[in-house]
Amino acid sequence: MKLTKSTNLLLILLFFGSIVFSQSKRVADRYFEEYSFMRAAELYKSLVIKRGDSSRHVLSRLADSYYNNANTTEALVWYQLLVNKHKDIGNKHLFRYAQALKSNGYHKKSDAVFSSITQQINKEGGQASEDASMLDFSITDDKRIGVRNLAINTPYSEFGGFMLNGNVYFSSSSPTSNKKQKLYQWNNQPFLNIYEATGSIETVKDSPKDTVLKLYDKTLLPYPITTKYHEGRPVFTKDGKTMYFTRNNFDGKRLKRDKKRSINLKIYKVSLVNGFWINVTELPFNSDEYSSGHPALSPDEKTLYFVSNMPGGYGGSDMYKVSIVGETYGEPINLGEKINTENNERFPFVGEDNTLYFSSDGYLGNGLLDIYQTKILSDGSYSSIKNLEAPFNSNKDDFAFFVDKEGKKGFFSSNREHGKGDDDIYSFYIYTDVCERELSGRALNARSSKGVADAIIKLVDSQGEVIDETLTNGKGYYSFKKVPCGLDYVLKASKLDFKPDQKKFVIKKESHDIVKNDFKLAPLIVGNQIVINPIYFDYNKYEIREDAEYELENIVTVMKNHTKMVIKIESHTDSRGNDQYNKTLSDRRAKATRDYIISRGIEKERIESAIGYGEERLLNDCSNQNIQKCTEEEHQKNRRSYFYIVKGIKDVSIKQKQEKIKIRKRVNRRKRKEKTVI
Repeated sequence: MKLTKSTNLLLILLFFGSIVFSQSKRVADRYFEEYSFMRAAELYKSLVIKRGDSSRHVLSRLADSYYNNANTTEALVWYQLLVNKHKDIGNKHLFRYAQALKSNGYHKKSDAVFSSITQQINKEGGQASEDASMLDFSITDDKRIGVRNLAINTPYSEFGGFMLNGNVYFSSSSPTSNKKQKLYQWNNQPFLNIYEATGSIETVKDSPKDTVLKLYDKTLLPYPITTKYHEGRPVFTKDGKTMYFTRNNFDGKRLKRDKKRSINLKIYKVSLVNGFWINVTELPFNSDEYSSGHPALSPDEKTLYFVSNMPGGYGGSDMYKVSIVGETYGEPINLGEKINTENNERFPFVGEDNTLYFSSDGYLGNGLLDIYQTKILSDGSYSSIKNLEAPFNSNKDDFAFFVDKEGKKGFFSSNREHGKGDDDIYSFYIYTDVCERELSGRALNARSSKGVADAIIKLVDSQGEVIDETLTNGKGYYSFKKVPCGLDYVLKASKLDFKPDQKKFVIKKESHDIVKNDFKLAPLIVGNQIVINPIYFDYNKYEIREDAEYELENIVTVMKNHTKMVIKIESHTDSRGNDQYNKTLSDRRAKATRDYIISRGIEKERIESAIGYGEERLLNDCSNQNIQKCTEEEHQKNRRSYFYIVKGIKDVSIKQKQEKIKIRKRVNRRKRKEKTVI
């Protein structure tokens, strides 16, 4: 085929466009890999909107950039597009898509996505992955708690968790294979059933310090335990031969109602004989006129604790205890006003050390149901009530606490944000004798060596998740307490109108107790200039190079921080070539620089001028007379641009001020929860 001049020109333009296109993508990738997620998001978004790039790579990284910066509203937009455009995007991004849906109030759609993940995993014979984030919370100098959302959770309600001989028993409203399964009218979910699963302690991949309690192969407990109505909250004797559980007032044939036509709950006992559960019997203190449930045994198995709304209590539901003597039971005894409130106490559990754990919405807690503890003393009285605080308690319902006899691992349940369903089971593991170090240092002005106050310091894990953050004090100092050893971290320091700085490192066991990391933040505004690394151009060219794009993003950031700022651009060349040609070339470079800044969303009126001065203002002696004497590096120094501020330097965007206030609030909230008792 014969190529015409216009065809040649079209091919050249297409080739040049593809170079710029890939170059911009590489710059976005560079910022993403440096954990500069907001800059990365802007560049990826520009690739989608202006260049039409809806590739899996760009859409997933754009969505991840917003997700990692806790902007789930924007993240949802791009996860939605990713799901619509591409098949088989992987469970990681499906999980984040579901989280973004839930965070924005689309609960039914979120549940459907979680359900599809679970179905796919089950089809492949594997396990759904836990929430990627592990919440670490120090309690004393030698303890740390790791918390995980269990993979066995579904979009329905799962709660409880009782361990016995390597098996775990819990309650769930997830649908069974029974096509005639009834729905509970209160929440339009199937009735609760009791399940058994295998418990396994495993080390997290690529994180040898983190231990996770996982559940596998859940199976429904058979009839006569399972009926078409509610069963839940099981507790076993240590020999595994007797189980107590809660059920609707159902005699196997029909539901029984009280005088107000309500169906109450009762506690039942069932025996294991030759591998079969038989002889389901209700306990004698039950009544058709009120509810009793949530059974728990004392360590010596001589006392049964439970919850009831029987007459004579202090509130909606109170905790009671009865003595067990052989096959007989004493009279229920209310635990008293020191424990019970005028609201609701629920889900008792007694640990091997005679610590009573329970949930209540009657104390001044974090919100809704919180988990509390009290010691059962030798005389039958109770020590002061203590809130377990984070990570066990949140601003939602937290309940059904269980800890094993060693006091190291267990479960609690919650409907807190970022869960997988209605209620979720969380496992926890308490680490003792852990290797932890303090991270501290100082953010310094790279020009003056003075401390930079209110710099944002973020501690980021190997997955890009921000696991802690703080602000430097008035002299530029910061610190993070009790950071686990042996893991890959990135510390990132940033502040308005400064170039960010970051450090990659691993804390080794042989490290000193305090690991130091200082930062040098280069100010972007010096006098009447925005100062960045030199914008270099290739010899005899005016196209914006990849390294120039990367640097020009600092100009864009400053101008977005200062919304009324106006600048002017000056560009210069080296002395090679004639004077007029160099002046024309530098003018094209100045305007190419201006055009790039405008392409990034800065109004053209905010760039007063973009002028090239050719070789009129050389920085060294590489004039026409000395051209042959100068190296390429010396000539390169003269190929540069300057950015002068004309006005608007003091105007700062409200968004930047709000970000600092938010971080300050998060830091102060974390400090208030530094001490946890267990």
